[in-house]
Amino acid sequence: MTLDTSIEYVKGIGPERAKLIKNVLGLSTVEDLLNFYPIRYLDKSKIYTVSQLEESNLDVQLKGKITQIQEIQTGKTKRLSAKFNDHTGSMDLVWFQYSKWLKEQLPIDREVYIFGKINVFNRQFSMPHPEIEAEENKENDTRLKPIYPSSEKLTKRGLGQKFFQNVLRNICKEIPNLIVENFPEYLMKTFRLISRQHAFLNIHFPKDMEHFDKADYRLKFEESFFFQLGYGLKKLHHKTQSFGNPFPIIGDHFNDFYQNHLPFDLTNAQKRVLKEIRMDMKRPIQMNRLLQGDVGSGKTMVGLLTMLIAMDNGFQSCMMAPTEILAQQHYNGIKELLQETDINVRLLTGSTKTSERKIIHQELEEGTLSILVGTHAVLEDKVRFKNLGLAIIDEQHRFGVAQRAKLWAKNTIPPHILIMTATPIPRTLAMSFYSDLDVSVIDEMPVGRKPIITAHRREKDRLYVYNFCKDEIKKGRQAYFVYPLIEESETLDYKNLMEGLEHVMEYFSDYNVTMLHGKMKPDEKDAAMSYFASGKAEIMVATTVIEVGVNVPNASVMVIESAERFGLSQLHQLRGRVGRGAEQSYCILMTSDKLSKESRTRVRTMTETNDGFKISEVDMQLRGPGDILGTQQSGVVDFKRLDLIHDSAIIKTTKNTVDKILEADPMLTRPDNMAIKNYYLKYYRGKNKWSKIS
Repeated sequence: MTLDTSIEYVKGIGPERAKLIKNVLGLSTVEDLLNFYPIRYLDKSKIYTVSQLEESNLDVQLKGKITQIQEIQTGKTKRLSAKFNDHTGSMDLVWFQYSKWLKEQLPIDREVYIFGKINVFNRQFSMPHPEIEAEENKENDTRLKPIYPSSEKLTKRGLGQKFFQNVLRNICKEIPNLIVENFPEYLMKTFRLISRQHAFLNIHFPKDMEHFDKADYRLKFEESFFFQLGYGLKKLHHKTQSFGNPFPIIGDHFNDFYQNHLPFDLTNAQKRVLKEIRMDMKRPIQMNRLLQGDVGSGKTMVGLLTMLIAMDNGFQSCMMAPTEILAQQHYNGIKELLQETDINVRLLTGSTKTSERKIIHQELEEGTLSILVGTHAVLEDKVRFKNLGLAIIDEQHRFGVAQRAKLWAKNTIPPHILIMTATPIPRTLAMSFYSDLDVSVIDEMPVGRKPIITAHRREKDRLYVYNFCKDEIKKGRQAYFVYPLIEESETLDYKNLMEGLEHVMEYFSDYNVTMLHGKMKPDEKDAAMSYFASGKAEIMVATTVIEVGVNVPNASVMVIESAERFGLSQLHQLRGRVGRGAEQSYCILMTSDKLSKESRTRVRTMTETNDGFKISEVDMQLRGPGDILGTQQSGVVDFKRLDLIHDSAIIKTTKNTVDKILEADPMLTRPDNMAIKNYYLKYYRGKNKWSKIS
């Protein structure tokens, strides 16, 4: 028997059962069965008494005697009932489907062990269909009993728990011949890891919970380690194969702006990140760095300073955003910051006029245009740079791989890449999925920013909320009202934009109200945004189109209608549209009276913290890692045992360990790393064809 052996040749299975197991569970080899882990364990080493039973007991074992057997008829159905007694009390045993043989064979008035799941009805305990063992037949095996994932289809065909337990017990006997160690001794000693053989044996048939915990830790450590190793080798490959233009100079453009035009002092986090970027770009290797930062943390300023470094080294830069509104916001912000310099900055989107495009194309090819901000329009074949040295991408997850590849091809030597995201990604997710990138985090807000006060209000509080908004507007502030829908839905009963606009205009009749939504034409959006940003409108009624990129420092109130209909990360992004000035800002979450448990969690989280990383952790617990990364990327976190939410310490440990190993031995040629190398080449090489180790 080998790991590749078909399961039909495993004792107790055969061709027909193998076909059924493959169709239902997707298991076809011995290795698949070894990785078919129990979902829980039954502990037959502990014996309960009736008086110790609680509603929380799942499967329990008791010792006592069975008495008073009787058949009970209810309508057309009949059940068998018996009393079970020990020295502390009694409970009912019940069989809803039974044979005459069962009634005759029950061991009456004899010491027996019963095992099963406890039911509670009217504070009375019962055990349906218990396992019964006479004391003289009691198994001496005290190991925990594994319970495997199954289905009704398998159980009906006789492939129940006992079947899988017997099959896995037979396979586990062969573990010494099947499982080869893939970790060196120094790694196992450092992290007190049990052997692979003991790990597989104790994940299926653990002697006790202590043995299970050690097996579970070993398998999770291994899974995370080799996942990180794959990405670590990929990063090394990119750094050796991906040549880049070195930017060693910090010159006049950077220094002049930093010393004379910087509108505020950089935070320590911004300085740290900028230093990491400078160290990257000094080398003749393409930078690939992910810049994470909460809403309003100052990522754009870091991006601008990086572009000035590119200029000082004689290269052009571009910044790409997924929407015209966001691109326009970046352009306006950068243009304003550079207004006292002679640096040429232009905007290219789908709405850019033909006459302007011609100028942009000419200036790019001549090299007189230093910074281009745009949308997907930048990727067009007509857009040619003289010497593109830096590409900044905002919200990477909104761009496809093919689109990004077009940007890389805009220069003979690929430009340095800086990816920015305002969606805080849980650290465990960033350490795993983005292991092939260098990650920088701006985890500090600019000085002077006051934390946004977030409050939860219901429909009965609407008049109070409206009056509060009026008071803020009277102080010279502005307010957003955000709705989840543009038009009324027949199936969903929550507020919609048009209805909300009428209510707001009626109550705030003394003020100017403007509207913004995704179905408006680009020039209409720009006009509405400009009208609000200039202060001519005190209120903006909008959909989530303002989720990213809208920057109006004077806006101090964000009212989110039907907030229970929004995801946690979306609520956080919307909240980030206020609090961008020096004044105290507020976010008011309006909800219906009845909230689901998940909605209550989201609302409570928003009111308790402004920390985007804490919010992202809760969001991952609610939605799962796949949903946060996006459906196309969810498969990369399909671990068998590792949990990105609960096993962050293991992920961090293995990432640091892999980094140290590859730093000292990048090709895994040292004798003590051969076990790692051999296992990687056998099981992971096919997934990572770019790897050069052999």
